[in-house]
Amino acid sequence: MNQASQILAEVKKAVCGKDRVLVWVLTVILARGHILLEDIPGVGKTTMALAFSRALGLDYGRVQFTPDVLPSDITGYSIFDKETGAMRYQPGVILCNLFLADELNRATSRTQSALLEAMEEGQVTVDGVSHKIPEPFCVFATQTPTGASGTQLLPDSQMDRFTVRLSVGYPAPSDEREILLGRQKGNPLLQVRQVVTREELLTMQQEAANVYLKPELADFIVSLVGKTRTDPLIARGASPRATLSLGAMAKAVAYVQGRDYVQPKDIQNVFVSTCAHRLLLSAEADAKGICAEELLDRILKSTPAPRI
Repeated sequence: MNQASQILAEVKKAVCGKDRVLVWVLTVILARGHILLEDIPGVGKTTMALAFSRALGLDYGRVQFTPDVLPSDITGYSIFDKETGAMRYQPGVILCNLFLADELNRATSRTQSALLEAMEEGQVTVDGVSHKIPEPFCVFATQTPTGASGTQLLPDSQMDRFTVRLSVGYPAPSDEREILLGRQKGNPLLQVRQVVTREELLTMQQEAANVYLKPELADFIVSLVGKTRTDPLIARGASPRATLSLGAMAKAVAYVQGRDYVQPKDIQNVFVSTCAHRLLLSAEADAKGICAEELLDRILKSTPAPRI
């Protein structure tokens, strides 16, 4: 059993019946990306994040976002030190390896924007001084469906920084039964053991980044993303950041499957989840009830994959 399989086996001790979502999450972590989970409360999003932090040996930080959470609660702040007569930096909660931003879309736009620099550059800047966030680093954000009490839309610039958007969904009855009976033995999170060290995870991330992407497949990625910019039903297509995310995710998928090269199917498998949340649809698409996933499926079917 390889390391990826061992990690997933440990996480499954705490998360039942969501194997596909767990593979996606691990793939995003290996791609050095960030995850947005959009779902109703209580389906195990926080448990999933905690299970991954234990299996990967990561320092874990969490903030329950509400309208009164301030940017300084996230990034940290400077405080006057009487002994030295200078300002001393008090680190914020985001200076960790895995940061859970719970119900991110309940916070104000100003607080949400405090995550932008951290997600893109792996650092925070307070009073003109930059502070490096330890590696590896992943933001694991949850979003309550828009329209629920106290929610608001995330800014487009924030959405674009999430590598994928996933939904956990309700468990099947058999899985829910297993969850219920499993609680009689205690907290299942306590059964999750560490599989790799942070240094080993960094090595895995580098190995995933080194997976070979042929020039023909790079052209395939560029073609797919380019079609999101010319489709008449899409008002704003995917950004160059989406192109980079698509390449990184395809490499990570190949790595999890034990290959050191990307195949066309790797790109096809991650295209929709990597790009759907980045698109702005036209009024015509909204009027016809066409969703972003449907449009991306059409693009996939109309774009022949290169023969490798």
